[in-house]
Amino acid sequence: MSERHFSSADNALINLDQALRTLFGRPKTTHRRNPADALEDVELDDQERDHTARLMRINHTGEVCAQGLYQGQALTARDPVVRESMEQSAAEENDHLAWCEERVEELGGHLSLLNPLWYAGSFALGAAAGIAGDRWSLGFVAETEKQVEGHLDEHLEQLAPEDAKTRVILEQMKTDEIEHGEKAMNHGGVNLPLPIRAAMKLTAKVMTTTVYRL
Repeated sequence: MSERHFSSADNALINLDQALRTLFGRPKTTHRRNPADALEDVELDDQERDHTARLMRINHTGEVCAQGLYQGQALTARDPVVRESMEQSAAEENDHLAWCEERVEELGGHLSLLNPLWYAGSFALGAAAGIAGDRWSLGFVAETEKQVEGHLDEHLEQLAPEDAKTRVILEQMKTDEIEHGEKAMNHGGVNLPLPIRAAMKLTAKVMTTTVYRL
């Protein structure tokens, strides 16, 4: 069977569907089991529960950003192999999206009201990185995953010691993020210049600060 080629209108509709699923529906996942499913929840005090819910809201928004980034990059990627790699990583990030949302709900929290804004900004950045070339786009992915890994380490340190459900989710996410970053570099990604890395860190700081509150 020959490979199907989509028109510009088809791709626009596909991306719109993916955006709506990410922001308001149920995104397509790889159907991996939530790593916390087999664990019993524990009693947390009100302050611990609220703080953890806010941390998981940040992680959920981070996955919303990842979806925007990957979809924007896949749209503009030149190499079909790179595009396929982006799409596979995006599907695995959707697992994270679902796990974070489930944990936020269990903790009695809510998702960020700013998710549409962050998705749109990430999509634009991903598309721009893709236009710059696959090597730069992949380098952007690798640096993003490296910074996400750092955020996850910070969140793991802040969890209540007995909160195994949240911990196992974040640990699996960290494992996946490391793998995605390594895959991006193995496909030809380049190290980004220091000013770009610094700007990415600043943007991430703004996101985490605002999403913790909203």
